[in-house]
Amino acid sequence: MTLRDMALEKMRAAIIAGHFQSGDRLVERPLCDQLGVSRSVVRETIRYLEAEGLVEILPNKGPIVAKLDWENAQQIYEIRMLLETSAAQKCAELAKDGDKKKLGKALAQLKLAYSSGETNDLFEATTLFYQYIFEISGQNVAWEVVQRLNGRISRLRAMTLGTRDRHDAGYKRIEKIFSAIDTNDPQAAAAAIQLHLTEAANIAKTLLTAELSKSEK
Repeated sequence: MTLRDMALEKMRAAIIAGHFQSGDRLVERPLCDQLGVSRSVVRETIRYLEAEGLVEILPNKGPIVAKLDWENAQQIYEIRMLLETSAAQKCAELAKDGDKKKLGKALAQLKLAYSSGETNDLFEATTLFYQYIFEISGQNVAWEVVQRLNGRISRLRAMTLGTRDRHDAGYKRIEKIFSAIDTNDPQAAAAAIQLHLTEAANIAKTLLTAELSKSEK
């Protein structure tokens, strides 16, 4: 792993976990000191994060952590709803015994991550579970689209999982998605995805709306 890769991983994780808040300025010198890298590496890292939608470059101000509001979050959930519903349905239609076994192992890994409470492990396990769904469904282009949104998806996931109800319900909803695929039931797979994402979107809307109201006072 290169210095840039390590810096990118650390910065991405810090933004997703909320160590850097929306609108925070990203100043080169402190970042160099914190990450132990040169200014050129910090600049390159910021460019990558901008491409992922986690950083914005403002005229005369420089890079800041991208603002997360409900208007943008809603679009992300709508895109996920379309792509993940389609992938889950197709996956349930096509999944063979070997596919189900692979997806079952990913689910077991996800359960361990939920139990451990380690944020990075949870995000990696969740991403792997969904990756297998898209691979089994053969929807590789759709997965590329999801990957481009993955930084912002993870940021929303970190926010919603911070609530106790969602942390407890999140794994159960994903378990239902697996169960529908395991029984080759496309309609149940679609319904499970839609319930999972609708609940997450509602929590995100509540939190982001409250945050906006607080900032306007």
